[in-house]
Amino acid sequence: MATCGEVLVNLLEGYGVDHVFGIPGVHTVELYRGLAGSSIRHITPRHEQGAGFMADGYARTRGKPGVCFIITGPGMTNITTAMGQAYADSIPMLVISSVQSRDQLGGGRGKLHELPNQSALVSGVAAFSHTLMSAADLPQVLARAFAVFESARPRPVHIEIPLDVLVEPADFLLPGRPVRGSRAGAAPQAVAQMAERLAGAKRPLILAGGGALAAGAALARLAEHLQAPVALTINAKGLLPASHPLQIGSTQSLPATRELVAEADVVLAIGTELAETDYDVTFKGGFEIPGSLLRIDIDPDQTVRNYLPELALVADAELAAEALLAALQAQPQPVRESTWGVARVSNLRQTLAAGWDQPTLSQTRLLSAILERLPNAVLVGDSTQPVYTGNLTLDMHQPRRWFNASTGYGTLGYALPAAMGAWLGSAEQIGQRAPAVCLIGDGGLQFTLPELASAVEAQVPLIVLLWNNQGYEEIKKYMVNRAIEPVGVDIHTPDFIGVARALGAAAEHVTDVKQLQVALGQAVERKGPTLIQVDQNQWQETVAG
Repeated sequence: MATCGEVLVNLLEGYGVDHVFGIPGVHTVELYRGLAGSSIRHITPRHEQGAGFMADGYARTRGKPGVCFIITGPGMTNITTAMGQAYADSIPMLVISSVQSRDQLGGGRGKLHELPNQSALVSGVAAFSHTLMSAADLPQVLARAFAVFESARPRPVHIEIPLDVLVEPADFLLPGRPVRGSRAGAAPQAVAQMAERLAGAKRPLILAGGGALAAGAALARLAEHLQAPVALTINAKGLLPASHPLQIGSTQSLPATRELVAEADVVLAIGTELAETDYDVTFKGGFEIPGSLLRIDIDPDQTVRNYLPELALVADAELAAEALLAALQAQPQPVRESTWGVARVSNLRQTLAAGWDQPTLSQTRLLSAILERLPNAVLVGDSTQPVYTGNLTLDMHQPRRWFNASTGYGTLGYALPAAMGAWLGSAEQIGQRAPAVCLIGDGGLQFTLPELASAVEAQVPLIVLLWNNQGYEEIKKYMVNRAIEPVGVDIHTPDFIGVARALGAAAEHVTDVKQLQVALGQAVERKGPTLIQVDQNQWQETVAG
C-alpha cells in the first residue's frame, strides 16, 4: 500500500525533482517514507529559512523549482522570509508542509506546532497556498503548482497536507503522470503594433529583466537589428554577454545612464518590473522614461505597474522577442541616428569608467579576481558592499551567474545557503557543476552561519568570501547621512575563521589578489566548504582597482 506521502514523492520524481531541502520533524516523517528509496537527494539545512534560501539558489541556476519539506508551525514561520525573497524575485519554489489533522484545523487546542491558520500566514508570499483535504486531489494540486512555475509568473507555491491525509492509502494514484504547460505566445496584433513603433524609432532602447532570462539569444538579435542599447537588471546580468557592444550593464540608477534613457524615443521593457532596487538603488527617485514605453511581461498586472506603457503585450519573453524580430525583418530596415547604438554605448561606458572612486575600483578588483581564477563561477551575493558595487560595475558573460539579496525583498543571510543551492542546481552531474562563491558581510553571515555545517555534511565545495568591516557599515553610513547618531550598527564580530573550522570548514585570511586566487584554487579542490576572509580596510588600502 502506498500512502499519500509516498505517492507525493513518486509524483515529484515525475516532475523532474532531484533535490529536496528540509528538516525532518514528527509532523513530516510520513513525507520521508518514500524518499529513501527514491532518486531524490535530501539536503538538511540547520534552519528552515536556510532550506528556502537553498531552494531559491537551486532554482536560479537550474531554472526549475526548488522543493522544500517543512514541518507545521515553526517550520512555516521560519521559511516565510525565504519565500518572501523568492516571491519578490519571481523564483519558482514548492513548499510542502504538514498541518494538523482535518478535524483539528483551526481548533485552537494547543496541539503541537498549531497555528490558527497556517495557509493565511503564507498567503502573502506565495502564488497560492492550498490545503490538501483528500489524497485524491494531490495530482491536480501539483499540476496547478507546476502550471504556475512553467506557464505563468513563477513564484513560491505552498501545499499543506493534514497529518491524517498524509497516511491515506493512495495506490489508485500510481503510477501518476506529470502535466506540462507552456508559456503564452505573442498576440499578432500587439506584435504588429509594437513592431511599427520600433521600426519608426530613431533612438530605440531595451530594458531587460530577470523575466527574460531565457530570451538572451532572441533579444541580442533584436537589439542588433534595432541598434538598441540594452540595460539589464541585476537578475538579468549576462543576458547579453559583457563584451556585447550594445550592452550597457545595470547602471540605471546612475545619472549618465539615465541621460541615455531620456534620449531614447522608444523604450521596450521586457521581463522587468521597472522597480526601485534596479532603477533607483539610491532611493532618490528621478528615473524617467520620456519616450514611448512598450512593455512585455508574462504577468498582466506587471505590464502596467510603476510606469504606464503606450502598448502592452502579455507573453513569454523569448516568444515575444522572436515574434517582434520577425515582424521587424518584414519591414524596411530602419534608419538610425549615427550617434546612437554602438557609438552611444561606447560613450556611456567611457563616462561610467571615469567616475568610479577608489573603494569601488578595489571592490570590483575583488570580483574580477574571482572570475579570473574561476571564470565559470556563480557569484551569489548578500546585502554587502562588494555586491552593491558589483551590481553597478560587473558584467557577466552568461546568465544565472550573478544574483543576490539586494534586489526586491532585500534580506540578510541569503547568500550562504543560496550559494549552496546554486552549486547543487548548476548541473545535474557533480563533475559539471560550477564553483559557487558566496559574497557576504560579517553582519549577514551571522544570520545563517550554521549552514556551513550543512555544507560540510552534504560535501558541497562552497566558497564563502567574507567581506569583514566589523559591523553594518552601509546602515551606519545611512544614519550618518541622515544626521542620526549611529546605534546598533557597531556589532561584535566573532573569530569567523575559528568558528568556520569548528563547524568543519576550511578557513583562511587573505590580504591581496595573489593570496585570494591561490585560496580560490585550493577551495575548489575540496569536498567541503571554505571560508576566505577579506578585511575591508586592509583590502582597500593595498589593492588598487
